[in-house]
Amino acid sequence: MDLARIEQHKATFSSSILDCIGNTPLVKFNNINIDSRTNIYAKLEFLNPSGSIKDRVAQYILNNAERNGLLKPGQLIVESTSGNMGLSFAMLSAVKGYKCVFALPETISKEKIRALKLFGAEVVLTPRGLPYSDEKSCYKVAQKIAGDKNGFYINQYFNILNPEAHYFTTGPEIWEQTDGMVDVVLCGIGTGGTISGVGKYLKEKNPEIKIIGVEPVGSVFRDFFREGILVKEGHFEVEGIGKNFIPGVLDFNYIDEIVQISDDQSFKTVNDLINLEGVFAGGSGGAAVGAALNYAVTNNKDINIVTILPDTGMKYLSKLKD
Repeated sequence: MDLARIEQHKATFSSSILDCIGNTPLVKFNNINIDSRTNIYAKLEFLNPSGSIKDRVAQYILNNAERNGLLKPGQLIVESTSGNMGLSFAMLSAVKGYKCVFALPETISKEKIRALKLFGAEVVLTPRGLPYSDEKSCYKVAQKIAGDKNGFYINQYFNILNPEAHYFTTGPEIWEQTDGMVDVVLCGIGTGGTISGVGKYLKEKNPEIKIIGVEPVGSVFRDFFREGILVKEGHFEVEGIGKNFIPGVLDFNYIDEIVQISDDQSFKTVNDLINLEGVFAGGSGGAAVGAALNYAVTNNKDINIVTILPDTGMKYLSKLKD
C-alpha cells in the first residue's frame, strides 16, 4: 500500500498498542438493578490492552522513569503483584525491550501466571498470606531480587505515581463521561492507588461526591479506616483487592466509607453480570458491583453510581464456578 495514503489515514488507527491505554467506556447497567431508582454505571477497565486497569499505572510509571533517566535500555523490571500489574509491565516491556521478574503469591490464578510467562516474564511464586515484613512474602522477595540484580523496582504499594496516574486519567474520564453528574463511586481497594487518585480528583471537582471503598470479608482496611486498628487478615478468594497491611499510597482522606462483601456475593455478581448484562468482569469487579447493588437497595434514591471493573473474568476461568 502507498505509504502516503497510510499517513493520510493516521487518525483511523493507533501507532502502537500503548496508545490504546485508557479512555475506556462507561456503560450503564439496565437489567441487574431493577429494584431501585439508582443508576449504576461501570467503567470497563478490562478493555485496556492487557485486560486491566493497571495498564494506566504501568505506562505512567515507565514514562516517568524514562523521562528522568531511571531506566536503561534492556534493564530488568521487578515487582510484587497479584498478576495484573505484572501483566501490564510485561506488555509494556515487550514493546519497549525491558526484561521482567515478578513475585506472586502461589494462589494466583493459573491464567495470569501462564500469561506472564507467555510474555517472557520470569515468575517467582511465594506463600500466600504472609505479612508484608516477612522475608518470604512476595513483597520482600521482589525487593531482594531487585537489589541483587540491579533491577528497577516498581513498588506499587508505596509508589506515589500509582494514585497520580489515576488522578490524571481515570478520575477526569469519569467526570467527563458523567458530565459531572456522578454521586457515588464504589471502587475496590488493593494497593489503594485507584481509589486515592480517583477520589482526590473527584473530591476536588465536587466534595459532595461519595467515595466508597470495597474489600472482601477478611481484609483489614475497613477496621483500620473506622477504628484505627490493624486486625488479623482472614481468608478470601477474590484476587486483586483486600490486603493484610496498609499500603503507603492508600489515602483515607478521600474515602467516605469502606464496605466489605463476601466471596460468594462477589462471584455470584460476576455470573449475574455475564447473564444479565453481557459483561465478563473479574471477581474484584463483581465485588464492586455487588456493593453498588447493596448500596442502591439501602438508599433507593435517584442517584448515579459509578463502579470500576478492574479486569476481565477471562483471567480467572479456573476459579469461577459455572
